[in-house]
Amino acid sequence: MPECRGAGASAGAGRMSAAELAGWRDAPLTYDAPGCTLGGQAPPGFDRLDERFLLRRRDLDGAAADLFSWRAQTGAGLRVRASEVPLELGTVVLLRIGLGPLGVTAPCQVVQVVDEPDRRGFAYGTLPGHPESGEELFVLERRGDGALELAVTAFSRPASLATRVGGPVARRAQRWMAARYAAGIDVAPDA
Repeated sequence: MPECRGAGASAGAGRMSAAELAGWRDAPLTYDAPGCTLGGQAPPGFDRLDERFLLRRRDLDGAAADLFSWRAQTGAGLRVRASEVPLELGTVVLLRIGLGPLGVTAPCQVVQVVDEPDRRGFAYGTLPGHPESGEELFVLERRGDGALELAVTAFSRPASLATRVGGPVARRAQRWMAARYAAGIDVAPDA
């Protein structure tokens, strides 16, 4: 697993306190198929997202260290509190978007880690209280020409009234966030 590259790699990602983590460590996932994003099939009744982004940066190790330190999420504008930085299998993360009472917290748990010579990434699954139910996978892949791609794959279905009512808008927002994740990881911290 990649090591964190100093203070810049995890800028914006905070650590959860032991008390904050206590209620989440044993929380059940809100879906029955952890790891399905790696297998390529969405469970019945879930919408699927497959987005790929060619990155400008070409340093797989550095990009993976940033990815594992939540830089894609913080770079996309989310506030991140995680049980581990850099992440590992089982890490619990609270992602927050929006301000004050209009903000939404999305609890997740890392359910898969990909650590291969030319592919690095992770998947997190939703925990109770997340507005969606499902899983999202982020994989960096070094292509034969040395270029890096970020693949964002997800399956989800609404888990709250707001996301049920939002339907197509929520799916467009998910594609928009995937592009923001790629932008958040695409610039090396020392560039």
